[in-house]
Amino acid sequence: MNNMFLYPAAFTPDENALMVTFPDLPMVITYGEDVAHAYEMAKEALGAYIEMAIDGNDPLPKPTSPNKIKAPKGGFVSLIDVDMIQFKTQYANKAVKKTLTIPEWLSNMAESRHINFSATLQKALREELGIK
Repeated sequence: MNNMFLYPAAFTPDENALMVTFPDLPMVITYGEDVAHAYEMAKEALGAYIEMAIDGNDPLPKPTSPNKIKAPKGGFVSLIDVDMIQFKTQYANKAVKKTLTIPEWLSNMAESRHINFSATLQKALREELGIK
């Protein structure tokens, strides 16, 4: 699965804010107080949309080349990238309970050394999946 996504976004001045829209994703709209805030909000909105699409097995449209998008009056077009592993770590880090089975002797030894089972499993899974 691809973890990095890149879509063009249009930044349009709107009273005291910048509106951000994605020409390829008409349902994704966000705002920011300034360019930096609008950019961060755009990354968050894009990540949330992609996460919902992936979870729903919905196809993602192919991104349009930014040079084919006309900049809005007084605004500009910029590429927004989102690393879904980083996004999920930051925004979708809800804990889920998992039941697992390990040998009793291993459990006893780990408990006697006060090892945190959840932290150890998370570390092992990240290593196995190549996630830093």
